[in-house]
Parts: sequence; structure tokens; C-alpha cells
Amino acid sequence: QVQLVESGGGLVQAGGSLRLSCAASGRTFSGYAMGWFRQAPGKEREFVAARWSGTIYYAGSVKGRFTMSGDNVKNMVWLQMYSLKPEDTAVYYCAARASGPPEQAKSYDYWGQGTQVTVSS
Repeated sequence: QVQLVESGGGLVQAGGSLRLSCAASGRTFSGYAMGWFRQAPGKEREFVAARWSGTIYYAGSVKGRFTMSGDNVKNMVWLQMYSLKPEDTAVYYCAARASGPPEQAKSYDYWGQGTQVTVSS
């Protein structure tokens, strides 16, 4: 029912910034909670941020550096990332959930294809 497409990833120096975008293609998702996750090679998928009922939640590792925003009319969400560190390197995924705790990947029913973020030292 919901199709998600991420964009905006790339290669950036440590201390730089990137903005990731997630667009719903041809479908509305205003009734779904939205989340961002990331996964580095050899590691589990990690919670980054989520928006639910107008409240935005952040993982402790990114709080103060990343900002999530959304536009229900445009069916888009963004993740603005500042002061990037090499440990932020990962594939970043946009997700929409039907139910469950927002910090758990299994709560989400729909996922984008992911976009690579690489932060060099």
C-alpha cells in the first residue's frame, strides 16, 4: 500500500552535513508513524529517529546532530544530518509502521531501498 524511496546519500567529510529525503510514491501515509534506521556492515539495524503523533524521537547517538521533519501534504519526510562522524557511515532506511514501539525495526511494515551515507575521516 505504501512505497518509500530514499535519496540524498553520498560521501562527505567528517564534520560535514547531508540531508536525506524519503518520498511516498503515489500513496499517502499520513496515518502511519515514520522512522529512520541505519545499518552498517556487520551490525544490526539501528534506530535513528521516528515521528509519531506529532512527537519526534531520536537515538542518543544522534540527538543534537540530526533533525527529522515531514510534510504530510507532500508525502515526504527528511533527515537533516549535521556534524557527521565516521561512525555514522551506514545504509539509511526510511520506514512506515502500523503498530509497535517506534525504536524497534519489527514495528514497521514498509521500507525503502536504502541510501548509502559514507563519512570519511
